[in-house]
Amino acid sequence: MDRIFASASVSISDLKKNPSRVILQAEGAPVAILNHNKPSAYLVPAATFEAVMEKLEEYELAKLVEERAEEATVKVGLDDL
Repeated sequence: MDRIFASASVSISDLKKNPSRVILQAEGAPVAILNHNKPSAYLVPAATFEAVMEKLEEYELAKLVEERAEEATVKVGLDDL
């Protein structure tokens, strides 16, 4: 059985019938969209999606900083600039 990462779920058929109702009833929480009783997508509020994307960017930037911290450095004096 597939794990569902939302406290609410709806079938694709019900979502097609009235998507506005599903969004309203979710009250800002994620909703699992089911196809044959298996999660096929998640419906999340725009603000939540944007926050997740920001966190992902921060994570990727932190990984890049960690990788570059291990690289050799070149010492440069102020007079050299």
